[in-house]
Amino acid sequence: MKRAFGTLAMTILFGSLSVTAHAQQIDWDKVDAAFGRKPAAVAGDVHRYGFPRTDLNVTVDGVTIKPALALGGWVALKPAHGGVMAMGDLVLLETEINPVLTKLIDGGLEITAIHNHVLRGNPATFYMHVGGHGDPVKIATAIHAALGESKTPLAAPAAPASPPPAIDLDTAQLDQIIGVKGQANGGVYQFGVPRRDPITEGGMKLEPVGPMGVATAIGFQPTGGGKAAITGDFVMIGEEVNPVIKALRANGIEITALHSHMLTEQPRLYFMHFWANDDALKLARGLRAALDKTARGGT
Repeated sequence: MKRAFGTLAMTILFGSLSVTAHAQQIDWDKVDAAFGRKPAAVAGDVHRYGFPRTDLNVTVDGVTIKPALALGGWVALKPAHGGVMAMGDLVLLETEINPVLTKLIDGGLEITAIHNHVLRGNPATFYMHVGGHGDPVKIATAIHAALGESKTPLAAPAAPASPPPAIDLDTAQLDQIIGVKGQANGGVYQFGVPRRDPITEGGMKLEPVGPMGVATAIGFQPTGGGKAAITGDFVMIGEEVNPVIKALRANGIEITALHSHMLTEQPRLYFMHFWANDDALKLARGLRAALDKTARGGT
């Protein structure tokens, strides 16, 4: 039972027509019931479920972090090989790591990374990347049970009592500088910048890249007076890592983590997290300088 879902490294044998056919067969209502919520987003054949740590009050350098900036746990399911491929990133406190990990392993999921994303967070948060392959309801049930070992809110999120706060930034200028269109989410202005090269895992193309967690993610949280706290992660191949580090540091942006998120993806990817709190347009220009060191999509 511990390996019931197999491994992400197994070869995907079915073609796109078979995958499409299977996508139509999945009873997503049963998956939603197992997760205890509707997907936060459906893009193409990917259903992405959000598990934000709305229970936590995390500060970094005096900035209270909104869940959408750095506390947004998620799980994405994509039809693959007679079931689904699961990928996710769970936000945990230090004391929650091993209870959740044990439950995930018992449920047949794979742990693909455990690490920090930010520095000086109070309380400190850690990020557990998970993967799996198999029956979507069993996977959803296993992940839900594992999250029950943490204080992650598991009840379906209630409709907000008031509209989200306005983004007090020049978002049109941010769009122009970054080169893709951003979107507001929970008081944070977010960008997803795809790579030009396709990314595969176990023979399956990881697309759409944003919902599957393989687009460069950038968030701007307004902190007043045209300033913003920024964080996210660059998605890079090895030869891009140090040029991106140099570009970010030259523009006053702190490197907070460098690591992998997956185990057998092609090409091999590295994820670099960052932090700054300064003039938003200045930071956007610094981020764009770093993005231009990667095989980025956009303009």
